[in-house]
Amino acid sequence: MKPNLKNINTYTIFSILVLIAGLLLYISWGIRFNVWADIGIYSITIILVLGGVLGTILSLTFEKTEEH
Repeated sequence: MKPNLKNINTYTIFSILVLIAGLLLYISWGIRFNVWADIGIYSITIILVLGGVLGTILSLTFEKTEEH
């Protein structure tokens, strides 16, 4: 299945917000503490970014099902 933009729903929006939060966390942490190579912030950022990317792909890939 290919991602389809017609499948945008609340999960897609939440996943995009998680992705943006991960990127903003890394950038703000780097600016505030002037530390760009820290394993702790990498681990948190990777979880947020991968969760956002995979969540967006999954929510756009699966088709909506209707319940009767």
